[in-house]
Amino acid sequence: MPDVALRKIMTVVETIHHEFGPPPANPLCRCAAIAVIKNPYAGGYHPDIEGFMEDLKPLGLRLAHRALAVLGGDKNTVSGYGKGSIVGVDGELEHGALWHVPGGYAMRELLGNAAAIVPSTKKVGVAGARLDIPITHINASYVRSHFDAMEVGLNDAPRADELAFVLVMTTGARIHARVGGLGVDDIIGKDGLR
Repeated sequence: MPDVALRKIMTVVETIHHEFGPPPANPLCRCAAIAVIKNPYAGGYHPDIEGFMEDLKPLGLRLAHRALAVLGGDKNTVSGYGKGSIVGVDGELEHGALWHVPGGYAMRELLGNAAAIVPSTKKVGVAGARLDIPITHINASYVRSHFDAMEVGLNDAPRADELAFVLVMTTGARIHARVGGLGVDDIIGKDGLR
């Protein structure tokens, strides 16, 4: 398998203090960790790419640790997550799918108690492309208060022959979430859905 050739990592954190209403007791923090790597499959069709997912696992863990550190280092404060990838235009959408296992594995491994599937999105885009990373609760995908997204992107990535891989972690629900549905206190946690 090809080596993971890392060009750069960017970590960004957003702290939301209020959304028109009264400030919550604790602001919502959303963190994105983004890695930009060379796409070893850019420029043509390659039938056998699946093995590269194993090579990406250390990068996934590195990004997960970085995101958690920015959020204060306590895995018990993380209650939402998501992942995504932007493929440079010399690649194909399937190259972005290589992040499904390493990105999800990394956050589940680090957080230890995450039961829900890690929501994901991907697209092919030019340098500066933006991507909305979907976010759900780490233990129950049906917790409506945690349905969210974080827009990410870098001004110079991905270049045509690059991949930008993203992990997002959050510390809570949307500020002033109040549209009903399954509540955090009602999570059963058996199947990752409820």
